[in-house]
Amino acid sequence: QVQLVESGGGSVQVGGSLRLSCVASGINFRSNSVGWFRQGVEKEREEVVWIDSLSTTRYADSVKGRFTMSEDNPRNTLYLQMNNLQAGDTAIYYCGTTAPGTYCGTRCSPTNIRYWGQGTQVTVSS
Repeated sequence: QVQLVESGGGSVQVGGSLRLSCVASGINFRSNSVGWFRQGVEKEREEVVWIDSLSTTRYADSVKGRFTMSEDNPRNTLYLQMNNLQAGDTAIYYCGTTAPGTYCGTRCSPTNIRYWGQGTQVTVSS
């Protein structure tokens, strides 16, 4: 059974930082694409950062230079370091993986994701 558990969300002021974690069980991060996604109020879920089929880490333009994704493979844990947070970053953040053996490319639509975590709320206020 695949399980993804996110943590680390919270409330910060504009310009602040947070680090999210996603612990996975029942799936190997190397066998598929993994990434972080977010969904704001009355917005569609969107990709934030993901690893594509060539093991390249790709970032949405809106977070480039501010967010960094990293992995701790022995612990099957994914991290998202978020710096210089802005009000527009307010959303529920989800980690997600594609099905084993399938991968994202230069885009990673949420429709490609097979497994989701429960999400963690990030609120950025001025």
